[in-house]
Amino acid sequence: MENKDSIKNANPIQVAGKLFSVIELLAMRGSLSLMEISSTLDINKSTAHRLLASLQYMGYVHQHFENGKYGLTYKIVELSSHILERIDIVQEVRPFLQKLMQQSGETVHFVKLIGANAVYLDKVQNPNNTVQMVSRIGSQIPFYCSGVGKAIASMLPESEVYSLWNQSNILKKTPYTITDYNEFLFTLQQIRQKGYALDNEENETGIRCIAVAFDLPGQNQHFAFSISAPVNRMDNSRILELSNYMIVIKRQILDLIIS
Repeated sequence: MENKDSIKNANPIQVAGKLFSVIELLAMRGSLSLMEISSTLDINKSTAHRLLASLQYMGYVHQHFENGKYGLTYKIVELSSHILERIDIVQEVRPFLQKLMQQSGETVHFVKLIGANAVYLDKVQNPNNTVQMVSRIGSQIPFYCSGVGKAIASMLPESEVYSLWNQSNILKKTPYTITDYNEFLFTLQQIRQKGYALDNEENETGIRCIAVAFDLPGQNQHFAFSISAPVNRMDNSRILELSNYMIVIKRQILDLIIS
């Protein structure tokens, strides 16, 4: 029987924090050894082993037989899928994404702004394309260096844009990434005038994206969808052609939502 002092000193929040730290570490770094997990999280080996044993018991972690390293199972992905299935907007928008993919022949993404990142809610690919986008549903991309993020930012008041900018770790991910705030604001002005945003190899060299954004009426929820393709299939004339498709699709989505 546990004494009162041990019960009083137990902090379930700390334990939960450590468990999620292990999950987040494995999600970012891939499979790791017990020693790597212990040293990275600055916890002793016995604590790390107990955390991993608990996560194994719950089905979130497995140990590779070949090298003894620990990695995440697909249980997290399954949970994410269940969450996404319950987001009605994804189901409503998907037919429009499929239509856009068929019109363009390229990969189409649908995202929601959460914090200072755009989170991928859906993705429709052309299976015939030899080059496929590496993005995954549930992953996220910084708002400042993505077409979808900039499209959403163009709809926000400058005070919110400034707040998002300060929340972000502004890095020059490619030679084309905008890292100057005033230049970023000027880009947002151009987006408002044109009605669409571009990612000119700002997040990944060799990839261009065109994006448009919209809000849910009466809700503080910001969404965007984009077309992504290698630069050799995304010259300026192609961008102009695709922008016409996207503006029409945006209007159709809003008509459905408002009706």
